[in-house]
Amino acid sequence: MTSEDTGFPPQFFQRSDPQTDEFFYDQPRFVTHIDDATITALTDLYRESIPPGSRVLDLMSSWVSHLPTDVTYERVAGLGMNEQELASNPQLNDYVVHNLNERPEIPLLGNTFDFVINSVSVQYLTRPTQVFASVRRVLKPGGISIVAFSHRFFPTKAVAVWQQLNRDDRARLVASYHVLAGGFEEPIFLDRSPEDADPLWAVIAKKSEEVLSG
Repeated sequence: MTSEDTGFPPQFFQRSDPQTDEFFYDQPRFVTHIDDATITALTDLYRESIPPGSRVLDLMSSWVSHLPTDVTYERVAGLGMNEQELASNPQLNDYVVHNLNERPEIPLLGNTFDFVINSVSVQYLTRPTQVFASVRRVLKPGGISIVAFSHRFFPTKAVAVWQQLNRDDRARLVASYHVLAGGFEEPIFLDRSPEDADPLWAVIAKKSEEVLSG
């Protein structure tokens, strides 16, 4: 990996476990990675942000998407690493098993989705600017990227730079992924942390209306 892959020094995205992610995600993990109150806060954020009838891509998805179950969307597609988890997710209309760290291009049509969501997984991306360039491509003009994160992570798989930063700098890092990818308006930061539970933060960026990516 070179600095051109990410826009950052390559050591930022080194991990203590260098094995391909297929080994780590070979077995399904039917668990949640944030507290119940924090999941509720995330679902509320999605309810407020994503209108009914939207087309949504759940990036780095699993057996749950945290979208509200009483809202009907036109399509919810999932992209993740474990087929058993994705097949068990009742909110997905369709899914693809895909390793973004090996192939950062999302294998879906451009200008397709109103929203791309990423829930508590951005810390595992080793080629983030390429991934977010692909997020921009699959979003419709005016579409929105919502990246939610907390303080928990698998230490062997989270990239080095993530583990060295505090909350505010992590938010700036995620915002910079969108900026370096190009074609997004200025990202905004939200703190939706519930009391006495895991924190919840989000970076939201809108694809520029004039960007027409194929």
